[in-house]
Amino acid sequence: MPWLISQKPACSLSLRDGAGLATISILLALSAAPVHAQESSAVQPQAAAPAPASPAASPAIEDDGVQAGKIVVPAPPANLPLPEVKTIIPDDEFNKAIPRLDPQDDSELDKPLESIEAFERRMASEQSGAKPQEGQSAPLGNPALSDGDTTEEIGDAPVRDAELNAPLPAIDQFEVTPVQFAEKKEDTKDVEVAYETRIDGLATADDETETDMRSEFRSLSALKKGGGKAANVAMLNARLTEDSALMQTVLASEGWYSPVVNTRIEPAAEGGLVAVVSVAPGKRYTFSDIVVKADPTVPADLIARNLSIKVGEPIVAQRVQGAEAQVALALPENGYAFAKVGDRDILLDQESADGVYTLPVDVGPRGRFGGFTTSGDLAFDAEHVGVLARFKRGELYDSRKVDDLRKALVATSLFSTVSVEPRKTGEAVGDGTEYVTLNVQQDAGPPRTIAGSLGYATGEGITAQATWTHRNMFPPEGALIAKAIAGTRQQGAGVTFRRSNSGKRDRTFELVAEAFHNDYDAYSAYTGRIAARIARDSTPIWQKKYTYAFGIEMLGTAETDYNRTTGNRDRKLYYVAGVNGQIGLDQTDSLLDPTKGYRLTTLIQPEATVRNGFDPYVRARVDASAYYPVTDSLVLAGRVRFGTIQGAGLFDIAPSRRLYAGGGGSVRGYAYQALGEQAADGTAVGGRSLNEGSVEARYRFGNYGVVAFVDAGQAYRETMPQFNNLRYGVGLGGRFYTNFGPVRLDIATPIARQPGESRFNLYVSIGQAF
Repeated sequence: MPWLISQKPACSLSLRDGAGLATISILLALSAAPVHAQESSAVQPQAAAPAPASPAASPAIEDDGVQAGKIVVPAPPANLPLPEVKTIIPDDEFNKAIPRLDPQDDSELDKPLESIEAFERRMASEQSGAKPQEGQSAPLGNPALSDGDTTEEIGDAPVRDAELNAPLPAIDQFEVTPVQFAEKKEDTKDVEVAYETRIDGLATADDETETDMRSEFRSLSALKKGGGKAANVAMLNARLTEDSALMQTVLASEGWYSPVVNTRIEPAAEGGLVAVVSVAPGKRYTFSDIVVKADPTVPADLIARNLSIKVGEPIVAQRVQGAEAQVALALPENGYAFAKVGDRDILLDQESADGVYTLPVDVGPRGRFGGFTTSGDLAFDAEHVGVLARFKRGELYDSRKVDDLRKALVATSLFSTVSVEPRKTGEAVGDGTEYVTLNVQQDAGPPRTIAGSLGYATGEGITAQATWTHRNMFPPEGALIAKAIAGTRQQGAGVTFRRSNSGKRDRTFELVAEAFHNDYDAYSAYTGRIAARIARDSTPIWQKKYTYAFGIEMLGTAETDYNRTTGNRDRKLYYVAGVNGQIGLDQTDSLLDPTKGYRLTTLIQPEATVRNGFDPYVRARVDASAYYPVTDSLVLAGRVRFGTIQGAGLFDIAPSRRLYAGGGGSVRGYAYQALGEQAADGTAVGGRSLNEGSVEARYRFGNYGVVAFVDAGQAYRETMPQFNNLRYGVGLGGRFYTNFGPVRLDIATPIARQPGESRFNLYVSIGQAF
């Protein structure tokens, strides 16, 4: 008999053997009338009902069927069929087998029966010798008539217990002993049944699959979850029943649809019990035919090449579901925006172990991108939605590009919820396709954000920063950002106008005005700055492989610098103007916590300093880093940095524009900007070149991690890195991983520490060191 497996509710099958059920009721009646014995023939199949007596002739009949001291047996209805009773022993044979009674054998047989009166007198005389007990009245003259009534047809039974005639005690002297019920004591002792689990008969089927069915069964087993203990045998049986159904499901998922699974409990050799799941897998079912019911597609084999199941292979549930999911993905990626994969049917033949697979697919019309519509609580209009899209009108519909648009909308951080859905237009393109409109349902979220950060590093001190952002003050995506910094070495405030996706996807325009004070060992500066920048940057939400930035900046700064003539630090006023350009390549898997891949960034800044003259120069820097996962928990990371300033003397460049080494993002183990040429007062004066390198071993366990690192670097007066006199720092770090990136704490010490250098330096920030 074939079976039908469907995603739709299955029909139940009732089996009936056609046999009827008969209930035979036999009524037995006893009558107070004399019973007469007579010879009778065999009972007939049906007895005629006696004619009903007239009311006048019938005695009164009570409700309970008792008539004048007799039990009345109602006659069965005339039409009631009675079963035929076959004769077991004929009457003649029965009568011959009964021995005849002869009065000579028993003299009592011919004697007349004793009358009732004579019987009562005899019984009374036999009991007349009984003496009453103390307090008991003597029996009556006729003991049989102990109640004094001499007219009864049958006298009372003689009273042999003297207590029956004793007077009852007074009510106030009557003692009643209360009945005490024994309460069942609570059994506070836990009764546990220890058991082991054994699976028989699964090995052969398990060897035929790529899936470890035994492990899969054990991972879900109620017996396994019980830990080898049950409260009682009933609980153990319940777990066996549950695991029996689980085993059938596991086998069916790999193609065995008619297994026989038995369970039993056996005593263990060393005490306890053994819960046994015995399996007879039976035949493994395979596909005998694959039928797809769908309209023609372009290309014609679009469904067939994505439905990765073949005739002859086992019917494995995971492969079937995966193949259907692939079809559901492939159709919208190739123009069929409204395709729907229906419910599969698999018709199984129990005798041949074959299965006919049928899949209905509604492909719908093939479409091309049309326009955009938007509705809801709008953050921006449909025109700006088109700016975020990476496709143009007329391109073949591709759900991957729709998903990309959805991600871009989320990355704006302007919505509490947002969705993108295709809608039919019925507008024909002319090549057998029609335009599809994308409707963006918006639900704008709160546009304002207040954020803060706190950090510490040796040489930089404590730095606290707070920002206020209105992300959509100037729609679309025109943000106003106010920033304030307060710290032991830095203080400042600024305002930034930023327009994200400015005329093009992922392009940002910024205009910045800020004023700040920096008080470091290398210099102290009061600075005002104005800058404009166009960039394509990565963010924690939207990491990009290729980035760029270019812009201009102008600043005026009053900074202290070492005077070689006087040996003092004098404050000088510098005016700096320049342009800058940066390109980056990011092939890592995370912006703040990369574990594999590499990064490369190049920065070029042509600028000029105006003080006693016009001094043009070019600042350039190259950064490269790489990450290699040794195991899932251990990552090796390394980086190098090279910098140069070409075209101006060291002391013609403002101190804040020179190159420095040392600190949490440079060479750990040293204070911020502490390396390089030293002035007579023991502080760095900066340089025109630098080289740095770092190696880290990052080990993570859960949400925590430890890091061992070695850093090296130096800054030089020369315009090109010299790679000599390198300073080294070693240390350990701790990491606490959050959903926005790791929080790091590093402690490092310098190697070959020199006078004035701290023994330990501490760094706290968000994100890895590189």
